Amino acid sequence: MYAHILIATDGSELATKGVQHGLSLAVALKSRVTFVNATEPFPGFGLGDPMANYAATDSFNDYQQEGVRFAEQVLGKCKAAAEEVGLDADTVHVDMVRAAEAIIETAKKRDCDLIVMASHGRRGLGRLFLGSQTIEVLSYSDIPVLVVR
Repeated sequence: MYAHILIATDGSELATKGVQHGLSLAVALKSRVTFVNATEPFPGFGLGDPMANYAATDSFNDYQQEGVRFAEQVLGKCKAAAEEVGLDADTVHVDMVRAAEAIIETAKKRDCDLIVMASHGRRGLGRLFLGSQTIEVLSYSDIPVLVVR
């Protein structure tokens, strides 16, 4: 049914539930698995901010290095979890891209036929103010999405 499952994770406790659910599904269906983690774009300074030229370079480099380090840690745990259940999984870190865009593009590039991700299930103002990468993936993906709560 689903031959290649993309499992999105940000390393949070909630995302771990999505990882576990996605792995269980992959084992049952004998599917391939790819994990994806994204580092969001570096927060920019306001236009005309006098500190932008001085502070941005070091801060950007530190942010980017920490994003890579964090992704390696998160994806390493996911790969180990996959190996524990007998799966050989690929891992992808997408740097400086919004999570929803990274998830959708990775799923397309890797020919995945299902995206598995977790969601807090916020409603109303909480969703409006906090945003929702899950809602964005659901809205723009041509690939089926399984949301774990």
